[in-house]
Amino acid sequence: MLEEQNRVPLISQLLETWIQGEVSQNYQLANYSNAAAILFQNMKQLNWVSFYLYDEESDKLVVGPFLGKPAVALISPESGVVGKAFSAQKTIIVSDVHSFSGHIVCDPESKSEIVVPIITRDGKRLGVLDIDSPELNRFTLEDQVSLEHFVQTLLEYVYK
Repeated sequence: MLEEQNRVPLISQLLETWIQGEVSQNYQLANYSNAAAILFQNMKQLNWVSFYLYDEESDKLVVGPFLGKPAVALISPESGVVGKAFSAQKTIIVSDVHSFSGHIVCDPESKSEIVVPIITRDGKRLGVLDIDSPELNRFTLEDQVSLEHFVQTLLEYVYK
């Protein structure tokens, strides 16, 4: 059992420990909110952690729970890093946001970004996890693996 736990990223363990068994465990919005807070509190050099959730009716990604400065509330699929990661359904790491064509500026202090799509096992696109840093080259492949696992852990509590 200990070996299995060692393969689970610490950030995912924190999320599961925080949500599992809580009275609010079945409340999607509360789980997204706590997930954003866990990331913001436990990862270094961040200035933005958010969930953009897909609204099928408007065909837009709508800002959900977040920590950071006020931001663009609606993003079209294909627009910016958020929209491109959502449409491609793959994680995008941008080492320097100023070199990313079509980058949507919310916080001028942001210099790098990682966006992880939120996709259910049956292929339903729920949205993305969007994280910015005021540091260039902040995000690594290790971060990508950990955050993709984090999103899969979160799915257990936001999608039934």
